[in-house]
Amino acid sequence: MKSRIAVVDDDDMLRELVVDYLSSQGYEVLSLDGGPALRAAFATAPADCVILDLIMPGEDGLSVLRWLRAGSDVPVIMLTSNDATADRVVGLELGADDYVAKPADLRELLARVRSVLRRRPSQNIQPLEAMPVSAVERQRAPGEAWFGRWKLDRTRRRMVDTSGEVLPVTGAEFGLLTAFADHPNVVLSREKLLELSGTDPGEVFDRAIDLRITRLRRKIEPVPGDPTVIRTVRGHGGGYEYLPSDGPNYGR
Repeated sequence: MKSRIAVVDDDDMLRELVVDYLSSQGYEVLSLDGGPALRAAFATAPADCVILDLIMPGEDGLSVLRWLRAGSDVPVIMLTSNDATADRVVGLELGADDYVAKPADLRELLARVRSVLRRRPSQNIQPLEAMPVSAVERQRAPGEAWFGRWKLDRTRRRMVDTSGEVLPVTGAEFGLLTAFADHPNVVLSREKLLELSGTDPGEVFDRAIDLRITRLRRKIEPVPGDPTVIRTVRGHGGGYEYLPSDGPNYGR
């Protein structure tokens, strides 16, 4: 089955250029001129990856990204201007997986699409509404990993609590959570985390891992300002350590 890519940009010429190129590479591509069109598309057939322009009239890309992250972990690649460093940082903090500067090099964009799809297989994309969790899934299983109140569900690539509520996480965030779950009580350097989470260090700018950890803590830590699940380790190059628990942790 072809992966479905949604291209969201108000620039008709650029959007169609990207659509034509990705279509020629074997993808099913949706051409969307803004947030309302994306919402309508997601109501019937969610995409496997979203390429999202940040600067659009009316509702900007950051607002669209917030809507996506409120209920979906679909990979998002931002399109930004070359001098939009602040927008890139905010976008990554809000949950974008990657970015490409305009004017976009189509070969680079294709490589980044392939990269985020490898990290987040399309067949596992979940719809925006939370999926129910069976009683069996709520039972504690050997080797499960808890991050605060949230349990790592590897099969469905998501985080879920004991009531069945689903926590939206991005593909990059899920990769980090899996890396931590596989290496409890081990100090992992930034470089090692990028490697274990399936991210090419050359694909992200310096210290991007810190932004992703900060974003994760806001979601999973009982007290984000006083992290007890993912600990920062100082000295010797620094790094992060996952401190596992036997069950859900709702804080002190």
